[in-house]
Amino acid sequence: MVRVVDDAGGRVLTARVCEIGDDVVVAVGGGERPHVGCVVLAVPTPGRGPTGFSPSTSVLTIPPHKEEPIARTIAEAVCSRLGKVTVVTAGVHEDGIDRDGIETYLRLGAELARAVVDDLASAR
Repeated sequence: MVRVVDDAGGRVLTARVCEIGDDVVVAVGGGERPHVGCVVLAVPTPGRGPTGFSPSTSVLTIPPHKEEPIARTIAEAVCSRLGKVTVVTAGVHEDGIDRDGIETYLRLGAELARAVVDDLASAR
């Protein structure tokens, strides 16, 4: 499990990472009641950039959930850097969350993306 923590407020995001053949599945959760709120599929396509891959993404969101930015960031990071088909589910719930809390989870999502990619890259 990969875990990132906001030291100031104690918020946490976790990722369970599973490699299935050449593909990657990541389940992200956080807050009081983790769940599946969004699913993002990123498929590597030939493109410009350092790895030669550019992700083509598809998104399924369960209304009214808003976790797409977190799931998309992680899926595209893994796909772009490692050239792997990647599926990410994400669900974060915190009662009464304010704008600062949302911004914290978005920042943690970016940190989690880097941590997941680093973890997978080091296992190669």
